[in-house]
Formats: sequence, structure tokens, C-alpha cells
Amino acid sequence: MAAKAFHKSSLSIRARKSLPTAGSAAGARPEHLEIRIWLRLEQPSSRIESALQRRIVGTFGISLARFDLLAQIERAGGVLTMSDASRRMMVTNGAITGLVDRLVDEGFVVREAHPTDRRTILIRLTEPGRARFLAMAREHENWTVALLSGLDLAAKERLLASLGALKRQLDSMESSP
Repeated sequence: MAAKAFHKSSLSIRARKSLPTAGSAAGARPEHLEIRIWLRLEQPSSRIESALQRRIVGTFGISLARFDLLAQIERAGGVLTMSDASRRMMVTNGAITGLVDRLVDEGFVVREAHPTDRRTILIRLTEPGRARFLAMAREHENWTVALLSGLDLAAKERLLASLGALKRQLDSMESSP
């Protein structure tokens, strides 16, 4: 969910409503299947994100964006450069700076100078910060499981496989010239 906290669709609700409907444009595919898929992906993702945001703020007083940054640092072994955090979360360096400022103030992380590159700043989880993050992560996982509990195992597996295929296809498009 990390990057999702920052990106929102570039297509407004008004623009979505103005999309062509089945058969409205001469020669257009009657189903507009690709547009419908994109919109169908976006709505559940946004709803899950909103539910998780409400719960994490209400329970732990931390934004989903700060939680996502903590998750990235934990996945990286407890330390990341500011630039790596920016890349992983797909946000600007400025956005990372703001998140790190808050996490430093809250005692989750510390900034450290890179041992060999004076231009690089490391973000390191503190021991108390890591313990607090892991407690939040357990609860976050429980909430996510609950949000998806209405789907049976086979449906979850099909959805995961389909989304994996879509990701691979998009990755291959990004890597081609």
C-alpha cells in the first residue's frame, strides 16, 4: 500500500462520468472493457486505503503515509537512504522529507549521515520506533484481512494472479523504449 497513499487518479469524477458509454462513439469498442477495468481497480483500492487510513489514524494517531514509510524502512532492514525511500514510495524527495520530519519528532526514526557519501542521508528505525511499528503492522494486517474476508480463497487467488499478470504487463511496457 505504500505508494498508494500519495497517488490519486488523474481522472476526476466529472471526467469519469463523461467517458463514452457502450456504443456512444462510432467504431469504439462497445464495452470499453479496458476503461471499465481501470475504474473497477481504482474504486476498491481507494476504499481499502480510506478504511485503513481511518483505522490507523484513529488507533495509532499516525498517517497511512508515515506508516507506509516505516514499512519501507523495515522491509529494507531498518535503514534506507532518503532517495531510496522516495523511489520506493514513488513520491518526491520533498514529500519524504516532510514524512521523516514527523517520524523523527515522534521518535520512530533518526537521520544519520552516510558513512562514505556526505550528500546522502540515512533514515534508521529506532528500537522503540521499530517495536511500535511492528505492533501497528500486526493490526494493519488484521484490518486488511478483515476487509478482504468476504472473498473465498479461490477468488483471492484468481484476483492475485490477474493483478500479477497486469503488473508484469505494465512493467514490460515501462521498460520498453
